[in-house]
Amino acid sequence: MEALGPEAWQAVALSLRVSLVATLASLPLGLLAAIALARGRFPGRGLLNGLVHLPLVLPPVVTGYLLLMTFGRQGPVGAWLHDWFGITLAFRWTGAALAAAIMAFPLLVRAIRLAVEAVDPRLESAAATLGASRVRVFLTITLPLIAPGIVAGAVLAFAKAMGEFGATITFVSNIPGETQTVPSAIYAFLQVPGGERAALVLVGISIAIAMAALAVSEWLGARVAARIREG
Repeated sequence: MEALGPEAWQAVALSLRVSLVATLASLPLGLLAAIALARGRFPGRGLLNGLVHLPLVLPPVVTGYLLLMTFGRQGPVGAWLHDWFGITLAFRWTGAALAAAIMAFPLLVRAIRLAVEAVDPRLESAAATLGASRVRVFLTITLPLIAPGIVAGAVLAFAKAMGEFGATITFVSNIPGETQTVPSAIYAFLQVPGGERAALVLVGISIAIAMAALAVSEWLGARVAARIREG
């Protein structure tokens, strides 16, 4: 570990921060989008499905460029955020979190959508016929049943956010201590002579974090499944 200096450890800490914020911030919207795509029948559903999955098929650099054009200081949304709220996303760690959230969003929605589609609608209908409101049906029937899917989607989103590079470096650049995440740091180390060892250590750290996230996901999934069976 002596191969890593303070800047590299800052990149690890920032990656964890960015990934966690990206995952938590995208969860509510991801849940709504998944339910809408799984159960909704409305005009524009195909368009919504295409927009949700667009980051999967676009080159990450294109996504980053679109973010820069939209949320940069001169972009329509970025200029509005800066002028009215003093918020700047481009070349800030918050912009890295936004880029990571957008790139991870399709995986999050897909996992939750599959879980929603697996729920038998007759269970929800039976609860509704007994007088339960739609909110109560969702909280007591649907949400517990799709909880494993939510956990799986969150872990996938976290892992994707940890590994995001193209959109992030295009939107927020590679500024040590501010926007340099682990993938950006690995790339920077590989550009200088003798940086291979530090890059390899960061690769090992990335693998360890990913394995830990998977282990936590399995543990949480087992806990949730056990509680559902007991209920």
